[in-house]
Amino acid sequence: MATQKLYAGLKLRETRGRLGLTQKAFAEKLGVSLPYLNQMENNHRPVSAQVVLALAGEFGLDVTELTAGDAERIVSDMREALADPVFADAAPPLADLRLAASNAPALARAFLELHRAYRQTHERLASLDEALGRDGSSVHASPWEEVRDFFHYCDNYIDAVDRAAERFACPGGRRRDVVEAAAAALERRGIALEFADIAEFRQQVPDRLVISTRIADATRRFQVLHQIALLTQNDLLEATLDLARFQTETARAIAKIGLANYFAGAALMPYTAFIEAARESRHDLERLADVFGASIEQVAHRLSTLQRPGLKGVPFFFVRVDQAGTITKRHSATRLQFARFGGACPLWNVHQAFETPGRFLRQLVETPDGVRYLSLARDVSKPGGSFTAPVRRYAISLGCEVAHAAQLVYADDLDPSNPRAYQPIGISCRICERRDCHQRSVPPLERRLRVDPERRGLLPYEIA
Repeated sequence: MATQKLYAGLKLRETRGRLGLTQKAFAEKLGVSLPYLNQMENNHRPVSAQVVLALAGEFGLDVTELTAGDAERIVSDMREALADPVFADAAPPLADLRLAASNAPALARAFLELHRAYRQTHERLASLDEALGRDGSSVHASPWEEVRDFFHYCDNYIDAVDRAAERFACPGGRRRDVVEAAAAALERRGIALEFADIAEFRQQVPDRLVISTRIADATRRFQVLHQIALLTQNDLLEATLDLARFQTETARAIAKIGLANYFAGAALMPYTAFIEAARESRHDLERLADVFGASIEQVAHRLSTLQRPGLKGVPFFFVRVDQAGTITKRHSATRLQFARFGGACPLWNVHQAFETPGRFLRQLVETPDGVRYLSLARDVSKPGGSFTAPVRRYAISLGCEVAHAAQLVYADDLDPSNPRAYQPIGISCRICERRDCHQRSVPPLERRLRVDPERRGLLPYEIA
């Protein structure tokens, strides 16, 4: 498998700007010529090993940050947008997309916003929706998509909220019972915390916060901490929302709930204590759920947020799908990016999890770019607490690149060195270039097709 070259021009420029250095001074400290630095900053040349070592030694830079950022996400999102039939004869090559994502990310995001506006308008017209004229002819991203992208491009890590949650859960560096701490914080505000046999998660009663006993213990704790975030961290949440600059009040309101949920998860599983326990248990989700009184899904989601500078965890991807295969949650700190619209690759084990309730499924997978991953999948059922209440069923997947697989207990009896052990998967059929996939639903964007009426195969066409 070919080694991927590291292009990090934008990160180099950001680092130099943060240090207040000229190109000449920066080049001298890195031990390279001025023209060579200029070429690296403009992504005409990859970052050399010498420069990586100099950045770490001279400036103490966490070199993993060179590959962090939005470039891979933007490339994946643009490829999916360009799979739209409207671009059938004008789709630029992948190399151009990578240059745009690295050198002009703001322009790339503007393109994505434009395509999303076009797509939304097209869908409204197709369904004879008259809503186009109701907002002054202004088309925006849906509030839900806008909030999803906010967390997506923040690497699913909100530093100020994460640290505030850790201070609440671990005053003086020592963990405490967060439900007792929450009850005390509510009492200081004249609010009593009660648990009762009610259908809803919480009941709005003056001077009382009532949490349902019909829900699981982990969900109960999470709901208490969610309310604590709204009551005690409102200024922090509002300041974070101000920086996000959402287009609508609806998006802002949804994001506030998301930030309160983030605080709840980070307080239930405080960063330093959680990452130490994760390393000690070798990321055993069941052990971590038991130690922190959390659910399997909460633990998996929390593992995907461990991106604190200077104390990063294993870079994971995390995804949740419903029974129709639609992605309802997605995040990736790895090179693997998920489809923004529609479902995930049917060859991925996350879909099989519904067939094996209560069991972890393991899978070694390889994406079309040659990167290999260990993928863990499990079903997640959320009962409603009574016979008549609906049961919500999802499947979650957590995974990492095989370079980190040894840090996971789930990899112990697998053979990552065997190329035949890997299942080829894709991201979306329209941007997956595999020629021989038996589950393909639509042709790939960047390949020509051959149609031979005299031959019959798995597909009515061949990919050139």
